[in-house]
Amino acid sequence: MFVNSDNNIKYLKLWLIILFLLIILMVAVGGLTRLTDSGLSITAWELFTGILPPLNINEWNFYFSEYKKIPEYQNINYGMSLNEFKVIFYWEYIHRLLARFVGLFTLIPLIIFSLKFKDTISYLNKYYWIFFLVCLQGFIGWYMVSSGLIENNDVSHFRLSIHLSLALFILCLIFWFILDIFKIERFHEKLSNFFLLFVLKLIIIQIVLGAFLSGLDGGLIYNSWPDMNGSFFPDDVEFKDIVNTQLFNNASLVQFLHRITAYLLLFFIIILNYFFIKNKLNIKNIILFDVAILVQFFLGILTLVSGVEIKYASLHQLGSIFVLTSYLVILYKNSNQQL
Repeated sequence: MFVNSDNNIKYLKLWLIILFLLIILMVAVGGLTRLTDSGLSITAWELFTGILPPLNINEWNFYFSEYKKIPEYQNINYGMSLNEFKVIFYWEYIHRLLARFVGLFTLIPLIIFSLKFKDTISYLNKYYWIFFLVCLQGFIGWYMVSSGLIENNDVSHFRLSIHLSLALFILCLIFWFILDIFKIERFHEKLSNFFLLFVLKLIIIQIVLGAFLSGLDGGLIYNSWPDMNGSFFPDDVEFKDIVNTQLFNNASLVQFLHRITAYLLLFFIIILNYFFIKNKLNIKNIILFDVAILVQFFLGILTLVSGVEIKYASLHQLGSIFVLTSYLVILYKNSNQQL
């Protein structure tokens, strides 16, 4: 049987690991597409077309003329040359091409596994969730892009956060399956699930706030730390604005919340380390997560004070993957059930 065959399990493990690395690459390219303001360069979804880039000047002129119709070109990039357009076009093109490859690499091996090992189809069914979520991600990606084609100069930061959050969820699901199939040993002494889930929620909130901040270009303001240009609270808003319905549309307040959530995370992670010591758990299990948090904290500061240099901002986004996966190891080891 498939589940008992070391050789067959080996192929499934390899598939999951490669898929995990491909999703990381997707997140990296997606982040660079955002940081280079390239995401709106292709104004049509092209679900079954667009596999090849423009091959002649007429095709390039067509894509460029379509781009000239949207607000981003008219209000921000007016006068851009065709060669400049090609740079942002290729970032988005590579992102979409990679997305197609991920979809095929998710589905085709699953079909092969299912046909070859029909007696274990129930064991494989759970992996089809990955393909379903990858397809959903494609729809959400276009839903995000479409928000910047008619009235806005950029995509909606709310839709951007959904797109990034789903990508990270897919990544975490694959990583959980990897931990499961490699039969990672669990803790004998259990930690509080309530506390562990609370810390996970803080991590998720921080990632969503980071996506909001990126979508609002909020990292380009208040480029000082630990103060915000000499004060604790941003000086271009009032305290009452925190309870305003437009709270998450205000770049200054979103940056403030992103900072505060980071401090809260550090505080509760110190408590988590205390629980590890108190329960006499192997401290090695949390050191990796501690390192991930400290590196991410440092990269966040570096990104901010550098005025959001692309290299630091990209590493900061990838750092969220390091934080999530290292924390998932702790959650997995503390869990009682397998997916």
